[in-house]
Amino acid sequence: MRRKVIIDCDVGVDDALALIFAFHSPELDIKAITAVNGNVHLNQVFENIQKVLSLIRPKTHPLIAKGADRPLSGRPLYAHSIHGADGLGGARLEIKEGEIFWQIYPANADELIIDLAEKYKEELTLIAIGPLTNLALAMKKDFKVIKKLREIFIMGGAIGTGGNVTPSAEFNIFSDPIAANIVFGSGIPITLVPLDVTHQVNLTSKYMEEKVLPIQNPFSKFIIEATGYDTNEKLFKNKELIHLHDPLAVGVAIDPTLVEKEKLAIQVETKEGNDFGKISKIKEGLPLDVCLKVDSKRFLDLFLSRVI
Repeated sequence: MRRKVIIDCDVGVDDALALIFAFHSPELDIKAITAVNGNVHLNQVFENIQKVLSLIRPKTHPLIAKGADRPLSGRPLYAHSIHGADGLGGARLEIKEGEIFWQIYPANADELIIDLAEKYKEELTLIAIGPLTNLALAMKKDFKVIKKLREIFIMGGAIGTGGNVTPSAEFNIFSDPIAANIVFGSGIPITLVPLDVTHQVNLTSKYMEEKVLPIQNPFSKFIIEATGYDTNEKLFKNKELIHLHDPLAVGVAIDPTLVEKEKLAIQVETKEGNDFGKISKIKEGLPLDVCLKVDSKRFLDLFLSRVI
């Protein structure tokens, strides 16, 4: 049976790849996509969702909704230096007039999450690949209903490795650590996919040259443009590889055997300072399934077989 899924995202380059991966995977039935402020501004995220759906052209049109345009506390953080001003690395994706592959939900993202959790009682999986603000707002608004989620997969955090925003903090968690603590303490079954494993799954020039470039279809073209792959220099915008953070979270939802997990209770530092957004292990607390090792080759084979 296909798993009913809602994807909460802040569409940058790897979010877009994760969406393509998800819609091209027969194991998943994508019911909705919710937008959260993150890699780029919320309005750009919402537009990017529509652009990516216009590329995918799904037969079933998912609901889409705008969510939080800022964290629960503090100012928004963006990642333009990584994903470009448009969030898609400058890739040319168009929304053609008269071609609509989505349904716009008439209320906010947190309300859509609540509605679908109620509609698909204990059957709905949420994959969160951006800051956790929308999910935290939904929990604060109607926790009784949100507890009906079957499980949550979260791309975020760094456990035994360094961060990518500060030496100790990862972007999604750093963007709204208060929201992260609310979600981590919910008691809902959670699988956390941190930098510990996402740094082990990468697009390299070898994969681009052997797997992506020869295909020459709209999806391979998007990957080349969004990652800024230079066929002469064999580099991605002056980088040697692209970490597949968000696609791995989708991959673990599709096939949990791709990773080795450990049950850990964790908390996030919410006090301003050098450790802001840092995840720490704690002795007492609700344990999460934290992914620490991944079968990189098997994941990459699966990912590339689906996205192109």
